[in-house]
Amino acid sequence: MSERAAPFYCPYCGDEDLRPSEDGHGAWECGACNRAFRLKFLGLLARGLQRADDGGEEST
Repeated sequence: MSERAAPFYCPYCGDEDLRPSEDGHGAWECGACNRAFRLKFLGLLARGLQRADDGGEEST
């Protein structure tokens, strides 16, 4: 089973007519606006891991 991240819609036009690009892993093409884009995981934000002082619940 593949664990690739797949976009639900084009970040430029919002259409759902997407297909994997031949440019490699994470590259997608939109059939509606004819644009290509790449998805890339950058990492976790340090502020998302901070905890509140009152019992260890995560802060928002």
